[in-house]
Amino acid sequence: MSNLIIVESPAKAKTIEKYLGKSYRVVASVGHIRDLPKSKLGVDVKHDFTPQYENKKEKKEVITELKKKAKKAKNIYLATDPDREGEAISWHLAHILGLDVNQPIRVTFNEITKSGIEFGMSNPRGLDMDLVNAQQARRILDRLVGYKLSPFLWKKVRKGLSAGRVQSVAVRIIVEREKEIMAFVPQEYWSIDAQLSVKGERKTFYAKLAQIDGNKAELENETQAHEVLARFEGAEFTVDGVKKSIRKKQPAPPFITSTLQQEASKKLSFNSRRAMKAAQELYEGVELPEHGLIGLITYMRTDSTRISDEAKAEAKQIITNRYGEEYLPKKPREFKSKKGSQDGHEAIRPSVASITPDDIKQSVSADQYKLYKLIWERFMASQMADALLDTMSVSIKADNCIFKASGYTVRFDGFTRLYEEIIESEGQEKEQKVALPALSKDVKLKTNAVKANQHFTQPPPRYTEASLIKALEENGIGRPSTYAPTISTILDRHYVERQQKQLLPTPLGDVITDLLKDHFNRIVDTKFTAGMEQELDSVEEGNTQWVDVLHKFYEDFEQTLSKAESDMEGKRVKVPDEVTDIECELCGKHMLIKIGRFGKFMGCSGFPDCRNTKQLIAETGGFCPKCGKKMLAKKSKKGRPFFGCEDFKSCNFMTWDTPIADKCPLCGNYLFQKAGKKICCHKEGCEFEK
Repeated sequence: MSNLIIVESPAKAKTIEKYLGKSYRVVASVGHIRDLPKSKLGVDVKHDFTPQYENKKEKKEVITELKKKAKKAKNIYLATDPDREGEAISWHLAHILGLDVNQPIRVTFNEITKSGIEFGMSNPRGLDMDLVNAQQARRILDRLVGYKLSPFLWKKVRKGLSAGRVQSVAVRIIVEREKEIMAFVPQEYWSIDAQLSVKGERKTFYAKLAQIDGNKAELENETQAHEVLARFEGAEFTVDGVKKSIRKKQPAPPFITSTLQQEASKKLSFNSRRAMKAAQELYEGVELPEHGLIGLITYMRTDSTRISDEAKAEAKQIITNRYGEEYLPKKPREFKSKKGSQDGHEAIRPSVASITPDDIKQSVSADQYKLYKLIWERFMASQMADALLDTMSVSIKADNCIFKASGYTVRFDGFTRLYEEIIESEGQEKEQKVALPALSKDVKLKTNAVKANQHFTQPPPRYTEASLIKALEENGIGRPSTYAPTISTILDRHYVERQQKQLLPTPLGDVITDLLKDHFNRIVDTKFTAGMEQELDSVEEGNTQWVDVLHKFYEDFEQTLSKAESDMEGKRVKVPDEVTDIECELCGKHMLIKIGRFGKFMGCSGFPDCRNTKQLIAETGGFCPKCGKKMLAKKSKKGRPFFGCEDFKSCNFMTWDTPIADKCPLCGNYLFQKAGKKICCHKEGCEFEK
């Protein structure tokens, strides 16, 4: 008889079995095997919210096979993912297989390596019912909101809509940012820059006007700007003061789930779903020539920046060998996790840091390689020495006004030799890496030019996936495992759409948000939702009973729902359509852009007299290299954008590359742009690239 280990993923099962040998059999449940029913609420609200779980129909064969193997097994271990969801899956498995949850049947692996698996197997435990109950409370809360609120939306807006405890708040955040942008009134302002140089030197530098007669330089219009500008005609520019210093720049901490998704978006242009898919694959294991099957990163759902002593020691050795001891900090770094973070797992790091990105490049997919490289470099940089910058700030006086100039040079590159975080700061100018000339007090400067520049204040930027995840995290909404599915849901439901990297609310998203704000304000209130997350964390920590959390929420929610239905009796909310300048070929009226169950389409404004509809086609400006007809933007079944010829029946040309309006200098055909910004020609026989 062998020992049976049950995990969630077949890929993970294969990797673990390799390390444990013949006395162990590792099988996969392929995710959840029990859940609340799809066709009804499945929660007995009158009897302490008792969930009515049922076996998932599509898992019938899996369950039969698991029971069969369990009967023959000497010992059974449940090794699902080490988080709330994984603990709940193990609990459901224990129920189906008749296992005692208090017995040491639960094992967890923070990393799928030989040492990680050996450590997990040597520390079995009973199931953590606080973790299970926190997951149950979240699942039931989401079911109550979804199943009670969605029918309200069907009656008042249209069928097929859904509301969610986290997704509705995410949509509100995007909607309110768009309203800020629409309401924004640009304010004109002017700045004055001086192009200066040291007498006798050719190299110039720029200084910005900072003070006028002892007051902050604030120029509201062109008249004011030119009045001040006139003061500098023939004025002498003299160095008033020089301040030099050495500034330390520290590395960012290793990744947690949210920062990984943000940086993958900014550096790799990965959406959150794509990033987490690649991370899951790296965690579960890939086949390498010298190592066989091995999990390359630690568990990817974490909000802790903690790093084990063993990992720090390994990083120290690699840094010393690669870059020298001067690239090590004086003492190993400790990063503080944010308040309220769960410290059950380490930060996301390479499970074996000696396996470099170059070592795996030929054995993994492009996405896996790019994400591993990002994780590896971020982790290694986090263990390296500070960068040292020589900074210099100069004040320059001219006609009782003060100009300021600053710059820096790198004295020691430190961790930036390997990796530097992308910082997106709103409304702040990026620090310039520029060396100012040698300057000292009272040195007179040559004036090459003094110019006035017109500016306008800018509205706040639209959210991207990266900045939305940051906003959700900062507001305490959702948890590491929920960011990617939340964003996917609001896009799939057409409450939000993506343009380039920006997230914009649709008219449907606007209507739903306003309706929920008017009648269910707590559901879409960021502070209330964050408070619910804290209560779920309290359940996980064993400080709060999960049933109490549900009672507290539901009593108010039920009253709110009842009042909303009463207030909206006999009323419906219309989702405004977008009017196009395209005429209906049947009746001549304008076509409207509508949102249906499967996304956007065009319908005649003469409905119901005219029922003409057509597919919404996005032209690209490029042309097909095979037949010369227009290229259209399309999407695959998985939502990945691609481009195809408009005459798809006769010409089957398609490509992932973006069509552009430029023509090939060799053959005259239209060109395409690859993901890496390379321009190429797709005309058969033409090899033009640039």
